[in-house]
Amino acid sequence: MPPSVSLPREEFLTVAEVKPVPIANPAPLGLSGFALTTFVLSLVNAGILGGKGDNLVVIGLAVFYGGIAQFAAGMWEFRTGNTFGATAFTSYGAFWLSFAALFIPGFGVAAGSATGPTNSAIGAYLLGWTVITGLLMLGSFRINGALAAVFVLLFVTFLFLTIGALANSSGWTHLGGWLGILTAIVAWYTALAGILSHVSGGRMVLPVYPLA
Repeated sequence: MPPSVSLPREEFLTVAEVKPVPIANPAPLGLSGFALTTFVLSLVNAGILGGKGDNLVVIGLAVFYGGIAQFAAGMWEFRTGNTFGATAFTSYGAFWLSFAALFIPGFGVAAGSATGPTNSAIGAYLLGWTVITGLLMLGSFRINGALAAVFVLLFVTFLFLTIGALANSSGWTHLGGWLGILTAIVAWYTALAGILSHVSGGRMVLPVYPLA
């Protein structure tokens, strides 16, 4: 008899269930980057930081914290499926980067220079961001009161700064600066609420007043 041949044993690979890897809540980072950059710029707009070149202190924040960090928070919001957060943080991250470019001579558009944009052009720029903020403000009314307060204040801030630029009025710009300071404070509060909620295991420590 021919020797028996043992066939290799068939092995079936089982596909393990793939579980999504959770990521941290990016909203506190986005709000913090927004708040600090807004706060410092608003000190300049309000006339509190009025020294020659004081506005340049905003540029580093606008590029790295308000810009890159907030833009990254927007990308992570896409990962969580949060359309509102992704749109808001990515938009304002891009806003701060574009704002910084207005004051970086290497871009050839330095504000205040002979070849830089006029007040009317800056006013149109700010008007566009006023419109975007108004749209996001409407969306925030379906989320929570703290976030809605941020966007209402930001909308009015942009509106006052737009009027100040178009009318070449330092008074309107100063008012916009003071409103910007208040906007930053409310944004910091909202960021802290998100941080404390995480470290306390999901328990709400600071109220944000859900609206939906």
